[in-house]
Amino acid sequence: MTADDTGSGTADERAGRDDAAQQDGAVRDPGAREHLGAEAEDETDAPDPIALRLEQLILGAERRYTPFQAARSAGVSIELATRFWRAMGFADIGQAKALTEADVLALRRLSGLVEAGLLSEPMAIQVARSTGQTTARLADWQIDSFLEGLTEPHETGMTRTEIAYPLVELLLPELEEFLVYVYRRQLAAATGRVVQAADDAEMVDRRLAVGFADLVSFTRLTRRLEEEELGELVEAFETTAADLVAAHGGRLIKTLGDEVLYAADDAGIAAEIGLRLIETLTHDETMPELRVGIAFGTVTTRMGDVFGTTVNLASRLTSIAPKNAVLVDGAFAEELSRTGEAPVSEAEAAEAAAAAEKEGEEPPSYRFALQPMWQRPVRGLGVVEPWLLSRRG
Repeated sequence: MTADDTGSGTADERAGRDDAAQQDGAVRDPGAREHLGAEAEDETDAPDPIALRLEQLILGAERRYTPFQAARSAGVSIELATRFWRAMGFADIGQAKALTEADVLALRRLSGLVEAGLLSEPMAIQVARSTGQTTARLADWQIDSFLEGLTEPHETGMTRTEIAYPLVELLLPELEEFLVYVYRRQLAAATGRVVQAADDAEMVDRRLAVGFADLVSFTRLTRRLEEEELGELVEAFETTAADLVAAHGGRLIKTLGDEVLYAADDAGIAAEIGLRLIETLTHDETMPELRVGIAFGTVTTRMGDVFGTTVNLASRLTSIAPKNAVLVDGAFAEELSRTGEAPVSEAEAAEAAAAAEKEGEEPPSYRFALQPMWQRPVRGLGVVEPWLLSRRG
């Protein structure tokens, strides 16, 4: 929803906008441009022809409606329409005629879900916000990292924008189908995790392992590296982390440049991911050192993100972890011991091995080792006893 077209419209449209402005404060002085005269609507306000063609190609429709007209056509108030559009991440555009049939249809669908009682109005707003934020980041990434390289001018006299049009025309249907496929796959996976929850409360507040991985001395790197080098380093880190998290059964929650946040239903999976991250980046000379902190406990999930004391504790553990090491909390250590992934202590492991040997049995096999560290106060969380996680044997 961009505000490039600021034509004043017909007399009927202006009257409708004036009425809407009186009824709803969300519309800002729609007749203001009329007082400036026709001379004010110069060519600087007109959209670029190629940009407009690209917009029409992507949206599949021409601009036809002002926000008020789109809301009225969808059968919703301009106030609710404005709330939906803002939630999706679109700027207020006054009463420019910049909306299409697709915008009207989107409003009808969201309001229809509310009217049918399938979603409450706050939930519909949340759906709009989560979808808008996710797809906005996806679109920015594809333009910055994908289309930019493909539209490098190869022929003299052709601009990047001129090359972009036929490229988008070819790629758009394929990318759209792929987006729907990935969304359905992710939705199936998320639904599967929810229905396997032990009870209704666990569907919202679940016990998860949450891990942070943080590049060491990243601020110093930002002053030393060129912007392009820094961008390549961050992209390589995020790509490596995303691949490792996915490959071993975790979920990448978000990336923050020099830091990634991931979660796993199983403590053993989270431990494997943390150690793999350390091992992989240690063998990459271009990468700085890494710290990882993992905690286990109840986590609240909202809009694809995770919140709560467990998340805060994992973040604090990361900040105090030694370089190229994984630090975990007591609950995580207990969970690894409970599931047989790590011994409670090396002394206990030795006793179990001796007993098994005496009985002619195979000794217990542990994947991980846990070493208790000094108790220490952690800001906002009191005194904690961290454990150093490593591979056993």
